[in-house]
Amino acid sequence: QVQLVESGGGSVQAGGSLRLACVAYGVSYSINCMGWFRQAPGKEREGVARSYMDGITDYADSVKGRFTVSRDNTKNTLYLQMNSLKPEDTAMYYCVGKFVSRNDCFSGSMVPKEYTYWGQGTQVTVSS
Repeated sequence: QVQLVESGGGSVQAGGSLRLACVAYGVSYSINCMGWFRQAPGKEREGVARSYMDGITDYADSVKGRFTVSRDNTKNTLYLQMNSLKPEDTAMYYCVGKFVSRNDCFSGSMVPKEYTYWGQGTQVTVSS
């Protein structure tokens, strides 16, 4: 059974940095399409970043230039480096994954129901 486990959330002041990690357990080979969603209280889940196993990445406009998604396929681990954090980045961050082609991984916007695997979430709080 595939399980995604996130870590690295916490509280930080505006302008600070955090690095999230997501380890995939129970997989025989790397989940080729992985990414991060976030959800703030009272808001819908928002796709933040996605990554294919060959290193191709894509970001939401709200985080471009500040967040970097990367992965270590040998460790089945996905990372999200978050710099220049803003109070509006405060949310629960979820790691997601699915086995699809590269084209399907980046086709259209990130839709929650299209992802097979979800982590339990890690809280990020940014204070002003």
